[in-house]
Order: sequence, then C-alpha cells, then structure tokens
Amino acid sequence: MDTLNSHDPLAVTVTEAIRKGDVPTLRQLLADHPALATSAISQDGPAAGRRSLLHIATDWPGHRPDSAAVIGTLVAAGTDPDARFVGAHTETPLHWAASNDDVTALDALIDAGADIEASGAVIGGGTPLADARGFGQWRAARRLLEHGARADLQDAATLGLLDQVEAFLSAPDSPTGAEITSAFWGACHGGQLPTAQRLLQQGADVNRIGYDDMTPLDIARTQDADEVVQWLLAQGAKGRADLG
Repeated sequence: MDTLNSHDPLAVTVTEAIRKGDVPTLRQLLADHPALATSAISQDGPAAGRRSLLHIATDWPGHRPDSAAVIGTLVAAGTDPDARFVGAHTETPLHWAASNDDVTALDALIDAGADIEASGAVIGGGTPLADARGFGQWRAARRLLEHGARADLQDAATLGLLDQVEAFLSAPDSPTGAEITSAFWGACHGGQLPTAQRLLQQGADVNRIGYDDMTPLDIARTQDADEVVQWLLAQGAKGRADLG
C-alpha cells in the first residue's frame, strides 16, 4: 500500500473530489493513478494517522455530497471497505459512518461488503454499533440493527431493546453486577425508562460514574430525557457535582 502525505498535490486533489462528491473527477484520478485506490493518506497533528480513501469519504462530520456514489466508485476501483485506520485506533470506514450518524454512507458501505461486526471502535474496541450507541447516533444504531448487527447488553439497554435485555439477564452466563450497572447507565443515556427501571430492579448502581465523568442523571440530562431524569431523582440519583 502506497502512502501519500496529506499535503501531496495528488492527496489534496483526491480528498477534495471525495469531499465534494465530484465523482467524474474521482473516476479520472483513479484511472490515471491505478495505485491510488489502495493508497493511504497520512496526516499529522491531532488527527495523526493513516487513513484510506473510504475513511476520507466517511470522516467527520460525514454526510458528504453523493457519498453513496463516491463509496461505490472507490470500492469498484479496489479500495477495501474494511480498511483500517492506522494510528490511535483501528476503526474501519463503517465505524466512522456510524459515529457520524451517516446512514447513507453506512448503507453504501454495507452494500459494498463492509463487515458490520468489525472490531476496533474507540468505544471499547467494539463494533460500529458500539460507536453509534456510545456517541448517541440513534439513526445509525437502529439502521445497523436493521442490517443484522448483533447487540450486546450495553447496546440493547441503550436502545431500549427490553426483550433482548431480558434474554441477557436470564442467560446461564448472566451479566455481572458491574455489567448491569453499565447497561443501566446506557439506558439512561438512551432515555429508555422501562429498561432503566428493569435494570435498577436487578441491582444497578443509580449513581455510577460513567463516560465523561457523568452519572446516569447527568447523561439523561444531556439527552433531555426528562421522564428518565424525573424518575432518577425520585430514586435518589445525584449528579457528579453532588457526589463530592
């Protein structure tokens, strides 16, 4: 695999074509430079690492013009739909589409053969669903489920899949107390009151400090999940600032 610096003229031109959804120019570049499709582009600074052209297509903030055609063109030219970011993590383009709630890009990648269960998410090294759930990208999370993604307990709780939560709770290898508490935090993140109530019945810690130093009450407030907030307060829940 060739590597281009992000300041290389070819890297600048192909990046611009991808981000603008300029498919004719992209096709011409790929025809003129046969190795380009499988090349990586390196970047310095806070986003340091090497990314494939599909990572460019799905990079933040996502929702690029004509992204489905861009993705199809790249894959047809030989870009690996499961290419890995090389740097602080190993996310695939599908992880990035999920993190940006970019359903159009997500659909195009899956149609192109991307592995829906690929590991490497910045959320616990998990699948694209873990990223979508962790970052509160609810449309992407539910579309991944429609495509057949497997939900773990944390996913199921955060998305309010109470029947699946019950299946995890009743399984022979039932979740630990820490896993139940983590799932409870997720249910509050997702604004899923019935699921949160069920997990509290199972012994979840109502004041667990989770991601970004937030308690269940804190995360429910950030999501404007007012019904969950009022219920949590009635259970004696506190925000991180009140726990000392």
